[in-house]
Amino acid sequence: MKGRYLSLAASGAALCLTAVTLTGCGAVDGLTGDNEVTLRVVAADYGDNPQNSSAAYWKELADGFHKDHPGIKVEVNVFSWSEVDAKVAEMVKAGKAPDIAQIGAYADYAAAGKLYSTAELLSVKTEADFLAPLADAGKVKQTQYGMPFVSSTRLLFYNEKLLADAGVIAKDAKGWQPKSWADLEAAAKKLKGAGVPTPFALPLGREEAQAETMMWMLAGGGGYTDNEESYSIDSADNAKTLEFLRDKMVGQGLTGPVEPGKLDRQAAFEAFTKGEVGMLNGHPTLMKQAEAKGVKYGMVALPTSDGSQQPAMGVADWVMAFKNGHRAESGKFLDYLYQPKNVTAFTDKYDLLPATTTGYQAKQAATSGPALRLKPFLTALPSSRLYPVGKKSWAGVSEDIKQNIGKTVQPGGQPAKVLEDIATAARAADPR
Repeated sequence: MKGRYLSLAASGAALCLTAVTLTGCGAVDGLTGDNEVTLRVVAADYGDNPQNSSAAYWKELADGFHKDHPGIKVEVNVFSWSEVDAKVAEMVKAGKAPDIAQIGAYADYAAAGKLYSTAELLSVKTEADFLAPLADAGKVKQTQYGMPFVSSTRLLFYNEKLLADAGVIAKDAKGWQPKSWADLEAAAKKLKGAGVPTPFALPLGREEAQAETMMWMLAGGGGYTDNEESYSIDSADNAKTLEFLRDKMVGQGLTGPVEPGKLDRQAAFEAFTKGEVGMLNGHPTLMKQAEAKGVKYGMVALPTSDGSQQPAMGVADWVMAFKNGHRAESGKFLDYLYQPKNVTAFTDKYDLLPATTTGYQAKQAATSGPALRLKPFLTALPSSRLYPVGKKSWAGVSEDIKQNIGKTVQPGGQPAKVLEDIATAARAADPR
């Protein structure tokens, strides 16, 4: 996920492949010779170099599907995350929408009546297999249009050596389990006293401020929406959360030399892998980055304000099918895409979490391999809360948060006022 959810590092130029004989990377009409149907699919690249590009996965998937369904060809264009959403938007605007898209958001297209619902596409078995919180996040007005592709949750990472050297944990300790924000504050003070440059990294820069903010809001008993899915960004709980960050973390010099509003997620990750950060919130990709630099780390759920149980933040990327007249063929391909073996092949390759119950159970049952690393993230997934991606207004609200939330934790910042401004604009953009 870029918390833009699950998206990982972009990989450059678009890659084109087909399930059968390659006829070019341009648009293909729905019917070819011998009345075969060609499905046009656009997907995002989760790889960070040509060797691990998602193109290989989609080629194998398309080849396998065509073998089972010889009357349906599948042409897949794979684009980097930096351009895939814009590419699909351009295609839709030009009246050449793909049959299926695997991108970051679906709500605009659903609201415009351009998508098939999952009930129109999938077998009962496939539709019922989505994890409940992810399926719910794929709904617009109680109808599911967005199919979760992969998912992730977030955990608090900590540098074991730095915490041990600072006396936060014993040098022979098996782990650390902070219960409340008071524990985080106390640990950060010890890290600062030990000379750690950034005791707690707080990336509220534009890259992913909406994710970091939501993690803290949930841990404080709030969130972006209430139980009725109405925007509640300006709730008292959310204001208290940001006041804690302003006064106790930033105000006491516990968040390092870079102003939170100017610190991006990847810069914080890189500082963690250099041994300069004691604690920060992270997603599964940080594991490989830290291990590559020899950093020994631990992972725990982000503590809540008072030690009570609160949901973690979940994130997801989405699959959708456009109304191009290929409903039945698209449905068959999607049923194939969501077969357990195909779900597992992708999530294992990129250290991501499955969006299906069968995929989740398979990873939970694993006793070796990549799935073992992900179990702490898996534990948090079923009860996680996602961005309100079903709201057509969410893209604009997210951008508003990215631009302004950093102001709330500056010395003299006014969390309540900033949250009120964001919430007012959000409600105006989301009439109920």
